Amino acid sequence: MLKHLSIKDFVIVDWIELDFMPGFTVLTGETGAGKSILIDALGLALGERGNTDQIRLNCERAEVNVTFAIQSLPELIHWLTDNDLQGDADTCLIRRILESNGRSRSYINGHVVTLQQLRSAGEYLVAIHSQHAHQALLHKDEQRALLDAFCGCIDLAHAVKAAYQSWQDCYQRRIAMALQAAESQDKREQLEWQVQELSALNFTIEEWQTLQIDHNRLSHVATLLAATDMAIEGLSESESAVITQVNTISAQLQNLLTYDHQLKAVIDLLDSAQIQLQEGTRDLKYYRNSLDPDPHALQEIEQRLSAIHTMARKYRVSTEELPQLLDTLTHRLEELNTASDIENLQAREAAAQAEYSELAKKLSTTRQQGSKKLSHQVSATMQTLAMQGGEFVVVLTPLDAEHAHAHGLEHIEFQVKAHQGLPLRSLAKVASGGELSRISLAIQVTTSNIGKVPTLIFDEVDVGIGGGVAEIVGNLLKKLGQERQVLCITHLPQVAAMGNQQWQVVKMKEAIENQSVRSKISVLNHHERIEEIARMLGGINITETTRQHAAEMLQCGTSTKVSVNKPRL
Repeated sequence: MLKHLSIKDFVIVDWIELDFMPGFTVLTGETGAGKSILIDALGLALGERGNTDQIRLNCERAEVNVTFAIQSLPELIHWLTDNDLQGDADTCLIRRILESNGRSRSYINGHVVTLQQLRSAGEYLVAIHSQHAHQALLHKDEQRALLDAFCGCIDLAHAVKAAYQSWQDCYQRRIAMALQAAESQDKREQLEWQVQELSALNFTIEEWQTLQIDHNRLSHVATLLAATDMAIEGLSESESAVITQVNTISAQLQNLLTYDHQLKAVIDLLDSAQIQLQEGTRDLKYYRNSLDPDPHALQEIEQRLSAIHTMARKYRVSTEELPQLLDTLTHRLEELNTASDIENLQAREAAAQAEYSELAKKLSTTRQQGSKKLSHQVSATMQTLAMQGGEFVVVLTPLDAEHAHAHGLEHIEFQVKAHQGLPLRSLAKVASGGELSRISLAIQVTTSNIGKVPTLIFDEVDVGIGGGVAEIVGNLLKKLGQERQVLCITHLPQVAAMGNQQWQVVKMKEAIENQSVRSKISVLNHHERIEEIARMLGGINITETTRQHAAEMLQCGTSTKVSVNKPRL
């Protein structure tokens, strides 16, 4: 249940904090006062996309914080646990910040989350029914989605769509293969000899590195031999060899130790240098003996390098890219061999079609059962909305196998007749706006009643309704309020009088004088409710008669006991 909402610098709201109660709450106020801002703020907190126009003028950012009690929502608690988003026990805190630079930050229980995670959490918490739902219900896709949600088969519908796409993919690949068989054969032959040629080269990056090192050494072997001979002679074999001179100097200094012991450090360094010079000389002699001026070996390496360079130029890649090219061509050949197996594709297509058919039939059965239930419940609700004899029917028209589609084996259409004696017609062809509003409200109330979301919000869904029907609408919403938490934005005094509590949205007078619009929400007491309902009844000039009428409506509304029994099937 929605417990607390705070809004800061959002549209024309500078700062508002609201504590929500169970039951049916109505939100009223003059047109343009900012009633729908509350819904927009909740929508932003629950993952709707925001824009900088929603930030209050001259402010750096807008912020919305919402607190929900979730002790009756084990599925949400499980979802929070699975996503490591736990918070205080039985509480879910949601925060959304929208900055003037366009950036947005979202949090659940203090954890940074994505917009998709906000939406996923919101699906467990709040269902918003807007005044635009009237028009949305005219679209076939919306009708199908609503039926699937009512039947509880959304996941099954998604599985049917995925199975259909898999089937069509196999079908398209098989047709393409049949049309391009000759071309595929030529391509496969080309790939085969390319793979064979590259495989025969037997080239690796490790070999390339070794070849370069060996080629560089063998190409300069004469220079290396001359340099090492000269170094060995200078170090140990000439009359003025470095090692001999170091030995002589070290011996002379050794004799001077008796005069100054500080020379000991220098002698130690020279002894160390003598040892390193001797080791270096031995290593040079070993290296000298390993040098082999083999013209035949150099020729073989140059031939190998030439073959590698020729292959790289042929395929227009660098030498280092040759191994990756071989892997790529091998993979393409494997794919082509698999794709060219028409029998295999036919088998996969048949299996995909069978899977789609099985899932689609199961979906059809579920829809048939749910459509009867939905038709009956909406028709029953219509009788209470001054549409006696009216009927609502979900028509499922079977499709033949050739016309089966991603959404199943039937065409779905909502049909209605507003009164007894009228023919059933498509919902899109209902002429009267008032009738469409009432039918839409009946559908929304019915589908809301079967959901698990604890908080229902109705944003001026009573547009186009008036008179005695408005009182019935108020009763319907009050009935929902006995089972759920219901918030309704309304312009109808008959609906407002039915609320368990009433809030009023006004523009601050001082804000208007300062040419800076601010919106404020107040919780009305009994006397203030009478004044507000009187305003809704009488407009600007409110008389005592209007106030008496408002008081009577409020007395009747608050004392009305509504039945919570669902329509019998």
